[in-house]
Amino acid sequence: MPTLLIVHHTPSPNCQALLEAAISGATAPEIENVEVVRRPALSATASDVLAADACLLGTPANLGYISGALKHFFDQVYYPCLDATQGRPFGYYVHGGSDVTGAVRAIESITTGLGWRRTAKPVTVTGEPARTDTEACWELGATLAAGLMD
Repeated sequence: MPTLLIVHHTPSPNCQALLEAAISGATAPEIENVEVVRRPALSATASDVLAADACLLGTPANLGYISGALKHFFDQVYYPCLDATQGRPFGYYVHGGSDVTGAVRAIESITTGLGWRRTAKPVTVTGEPARTDTEACWELGATLAAGLMD
């Protein structure tokens, strides 16, 4: 069964709302035969990535960059997964108080280095998530999971 790995750092209610929406989309009733595995960024491993068929990443923007937890995740998995995950489908969401530009740039740069292929439009949110933001995260989860269906 194909696996969607959701790697997230969720330190706030705003990030939690986005994560829950992404999970809801990925596990919607119309999504069949796709396993959804959730891992906090600080506990996700290279084995998790190697066992997955696609990745959904979620992070707050902290001090103009991705969270330290997501950076730690990338530091741990980069070289062990570099050759084996070329072309891996992925998508992401980023939440920030006022600006997410640096976090978006970091994710795009790191995943380009890994050779991953973004297959869903990123969701970027500043401030309290609106209904359209949670709907976009639902779509993000659903799109990545649907892309894995047989």
